[in-house]
Amino acid sequence: MKDAREPGSSPAAYWRSPDLEIKVGISSCLLGEAVRYDGGHQKDSYVTGALSRYFTWVSVCPEMELGLGAPRETLRLVGHAAAPRLVATQSGTDLTDAMDTYARARVGALGAAGLSGYILKRSSPSCGMERVKVYTEAGMPSRNGSGLFARRLMDTYPLLPVEEEGRLSDARLRDNFITRVFAYRRLRALEESGARAKDIVGFHTAHKFLLLAHSPVDYARLGRLLGNLKRLPRAEWLARYGEGFMRALAVGATTRKHVNALQHIMGFFKERLSTEEKRELLGHIGDFARGLVPLVVPITLINHYVARFAVSYVADQIYLSPHPKELML
Repeated sequence: MKDAREPGSSPAAYWRSPDLEIKVGISSCLLGEAVRYDGGHQKDSYVTGALSRYFTWVSVCPEMELGLGAPRETLRLVGHAAAPRLVATQSGTDLTDAMDTYARARVGALGAAGLSGYILKRSSPSCGMERVKVYTEAGMPSRNGSGLFARRLMDTYPLLPVEEEGRLSDARLRDNFITRVFAYRRLRALEESGARAKDIVGFHTAHKFLLLAHSPVDYARLGRLLGNLKRLPRAEWLARYGEGFMRALAVGATTRKHVNALQHIMGFFKERLSTEEKRELLGHIGDFARGLVPLVVPITLINHYVARFAVSYVADQIYLSPHPKELML
């Protein structure tokens, strides 16, 4: 069988392949590895359960990889949040420069590994994404810092989906993160495939309703950029599109925008529904709007009608299956 990236191969786009490996970086303690300062771990059941069925983990513990061992002294951030120092609490050893040197090299290596996302350990002076304690010289902390490794990671790869394990307990934040991870992998696969013009147009078209559910303004901007596809060098165009695409999905999808997308999609086949079928579907959309059922409920019924009526344009939409159904619940 020909690889979908080869000229003359199957029309199925490579970026749609269900076999794409999705690598996600993660703080080692969340996988149950005994790397914490006290020799323990912070195994996360959602990470090691549902997510592990779809993601290949790339485990990282900056403090262990720096050679500090476990158990070890606790560390804290000291000084100004914009440029804090990483200091061992008992000995007073300043590890800032060592961590910075390590982080630069490790983050560079992670880029070569082809990550599609990263899950960090909250509150960690090395891995915390936000609201990490930063102590003043007087010892009074404020929660306005980021871990040194986490900051280097996010500054180096600003489009990479990054989240903390604690925030994944929020359904909206969790769905947004997972949606962005799968989207980032599809985007990278588009680039890996050579990104021919017809593939780019197909990619953008298939993401229409997903983008509209997040940011209609950005969807319009991307559409205008698509009009310049042949006027710019392909690498430059892809860089611009990728930035706009990921930033659009970083905008939180709202209930109102979801309802608009669902009603718009329903318009493709509503005249073919019976009165009872139409009432049922509108009822599910209304229940979702009121917070009574999750989004997967109206989407499941829409998928049923799309298949039944063979509505090819809608069937092609990533919005109806942005990631495995199990992760939408």
